Amino acid sequence: MSAIAIITARGGSKRIPHKNRKLFLDRPIICYSISAALESGIFDEVMVSTDDEEIAKIAIEAGANVPFMRSDKTSGDYATTDEVLEEVLKEYEAIGKSFDYMACLYPTDPFITPERLQEAFQKLVQVGAAQLMPITSFSFPPQRGVIKQGERVFYREPENALKRSQDLEKIYHDCGQFYFYDVKKFIDKNINHDEDMTFLEISELEVQDIDNETDWKLAELKYKLLHG
Repeated sequence: MSAIAIITARGGSKRIPHKNRKLFLDRPIICYSISAALESGIFDEVMVSTDDEEIAKIAIEAGANVPFMRSDKTSGDYATTDEVLEEVLKEYEAIGKSFDYMACLYPTDPFITPERLQEAFQKLVQVGAAQLMPITSFSFPPQRGVIKQGERVFYREPENALKRSQDLEKIYHDCGQFYFYDVKKFIDKNINHDEDMTFLEISELEVQDIDNETDWKLAELKYKLLHG
């Protein structure tokens, strides 16, 4: 049973320049994902898919492989993650390497840990799903959200406006950290892996979107709180 970790690290970033190699506390942020993948011990290959020479250099120094550079087709703003993963699998197939499972790790999430990757991999194999996604619950019930109309706000679901939070169904969202896949099911176009998905629940403290400089600072504070 073989597995590959694919860390997707494009060079371009509009909101935070050089985001994938920017220093997070004391080292480039991509190094956290690389370290988690290597230390988990579950991957036969840990590679970085990038179009940026500097990112490639950092990745190799951190212990990952960069056997080829990402193509122009998968380096654009509108390239999908699935297209990047498909390209990586085809490149490895061309040199005679194939894998039973793969994980896609994002390069800008320092909260990924070896333990979470191990848990996720074990659950995917046990459940036999096509895909696993880490999830966390919304801190405030979306059912009681409001929408703006001119200078007024209205409950989007008026029937839930006065309900207690504990009486509403808990809703979760994607953590945006990593995904695990059964490679055969991923390649099979007759299978919709988004409809055969299991999950790993993660605490809100271990999750932080990093889309701007404020998010970055919050993430560093959270990381210090978790890791001292």
